[in-house]
Amino acid sequence: MEIDIIGLLSAFSFALDCVEAELIHVTSNHGKRVAYMSVCMAEKMGVSDDALRDLAACALLHDNALTQYINEEFYSDISNIDTLKVSSDDITPRQLGMHCIYGEKNLEKYPFKTGVKDVILYHHEEADGSGPFEKKWTEVPLFARIIHFSDMLDAFCKAQKFDEDVFNKAVHFIEKNKDKRFDSEVTKMFFDAFDKDEFSRLGDEHIEEYFWEKVPCEKSFYSFNVLKDLADLFAKIIDYKSEFTSRHSLGVARTASKISEIMGYDKVICDKMYLAGTLHDVGKIAIGNEILEKPARLTDEEFAKMKNHAGYTYMILSKVDGFEEIRDIAAFHHERLDGSGYPFGKMADELTTLQRIMACADIYQALTEKRPYKDGMNHDKACEILKDMADKNWIDKNITEVICHTKEL
Repeated sequence: MEIDIIGLLSAFSFALDCVEAELIHVTSNHGKRVAYMSVCMAEKMGVSDDALRDLAACALLHDNALTQYINEEFYSDISNIDTLKVSSDDITPRQLGMHCIYGEKNLEKYPFKTGVKDVILYHHEEADGSGPFEKKWTEVPLFARIIHFSDMLDAFCKAQKFDEDVFNKAVHFIEKNKDKRFDSEVTKMFFDAFDKDEFSRLGDEHIEEYFWEKVPCEKSFYSFNVLKDLADLFAKIIDYKSEFTSRHSLGVARTASKISEIMGYDKVICDKMYLAGTLHDVGKIAIGNEILEKPARLTDEEFAKMKNHAGYTYMILSKVDGFEEIRDIAAFHHERLDGSGYPFGKMADELTTLQRIMACADIYQALTEKRPYKDGMNHDKACEILKDMADKNWIDKNITEVICHTKEL
């Protein structure tokens, strides 16, 4: 597929913000602010083109494994994670080091075009060697040092207005930590890139637009295996907000791909269906866990909030240039042929066969898998419900017949 892969990472960054906000209360747009600061600083060192895009990729996903490690470290023996909240101040150097190790490994298969080895691994090293791996700044890659500086400064500012008063406080924070947490080289890069006016952009609601000015959309061709690895990484990120949501999405991905294969579609289409299935519920990152994992029927108000997830999926995947077909297959999975579905109320003539397959795959998977409040149905019982929905003109009859005549999906 030909897509803008940085756009895909930007969508993932939004997901990380949502998950981290629930688990450790980080501020919104943290990843994009870190990425914007990083590329602005790097430009002052003459970094451009592929190297700048690779830095942007690392910065957007610098904390890709933080929620993974916090979940395993703090929540592994907790039956309800809402009973425990973790502050980023509670994370020890050892824990920072572990999430850096996991994060470096998670991005091993990302198609970087330049050398970024150890950038994620060492992005929490302090200039004086007091970080998790005790590396002094001369032993740490430049990109790691830039991301570390941007990450720490954004955490210090705590997403305030980024006005002149906050800028002055930030200057004091930087000067106080120069040659301790931050080396003189990256400190100079920051002051070369940011005065109080440029600094104020960090708090602007258009921060994402400013980022794209620095890293314009650029589409390239990527293999299914590359995109699948990224989609599976995304599912892993979501897993640490809601394990159920992740397992459901991977199940829908496999089911949708299998149905497409049975219906005679080629491997390219089946691969697209897998990607769309993996990402179809990405919008649920914006829904609270008290609704996602409620062990009982949702109230009308809760269900109304849950329905918003399909619209969020559309919004998030719209950020990825070249992903329009995947976006529509993913986001329209709750549309119905009679126009009674959501989020857009589309009619039968507005829904493609692939979009209809995804809707059926989602329902079949939901019926047959175990959920917090019910056991999964067997194939025959699920097919009874699918046929009833097809008779009501909610879902496609032909696709329903294919599913019901297939014993294993």
